[in-house]
Amino acid sequence: MTKPFHAGQVATEEAILRLILDRGGSPDPDLIREIIATTLKLVEDKTSRGDLKIINSALKEMRYAFKVFAPYRHIRKVTIFGSSRIGEETPEYRQARAFARGVGELGFMVITGAGDGIMKAGQEGAGRERSFGVNIRLPFEQRANSIIEGDEKLIHFKYFFSRKLVFAKETDAIALFPGGFGTLDEAFEILTLAQTGKSQPLPIVLVDSPGGCYWREWEAFLRRQMLARGMISPQDADLFRITDRAEVAVEEVAGFYRNYH
Repeated sequence: MTKPFHAGQVATEEAILRLILDRGGSPDPDLIREIIATTLKLVEDKTSRGDLKIINSALKEMRYAFKVFAPYRHIRKVTIFGSSRIGEETPEYRQARAFARGVGELGFMVITGAGDGIMKAGQEGAGRERSFGVNIRLPFEQRANSIIEGDEKLIHFKYFFSRKLVFAKETDAIALFPGGFGTLDEAFEILTLAQTGKSQPLPIVLVDSPGGCYWREWEAFLRRQMLARGMISPQDADLFRITDRAEVAVEEVAGFYRNYH
């Protein structure tokens, strides 16, 4: 366990405490003090400008994201992952929209990556007022979709790692629709957190288009290569549910909270 860090000099310690009080105080002054003291350590360490930029951007992104989510912490949320390249006339898009509409009618809010495709379908189904957008700045492809663009619940991130932390921290359920590298990255991240006990128990549902086999083929790979070779345990294959029906996916989320919470 890491020991709490405190600035060594008494004068510095007192200056930090005065600064906290000047800003109106805090119910957790010990943690604020440690954050400031750790920041001052960067001066002593002669941290490079490049490293400082990473720390600065990540801290600002997380602070703002937590501020945006704070008023809605009492409302359960479902994160929807899936490809930004799926067209609006596809079965996958309609499935994601129907799922989001279904969980929205049960009182859940929806979190997506704020892009087009499955992400837009999720926000179209839930409605702008029940949607969060957690966008990533990319030199190409990704921009906020027309539904969430300009909304106060749209947050922009420079780094994937801070964005993924917010997804994992703020959600109460996960729905994964077909997608590319990013979707599979998010799938394995969520499953790893669940497998290792780094997240609270939550429903994870993988949703195909009606009659589709995207997730069934993915599951077959897991069982054939990972499970059969002992790289995952049998219980790891039970961390998620696969369905090709939006209403079943909605019930998976609703049933979890009826039974366990």
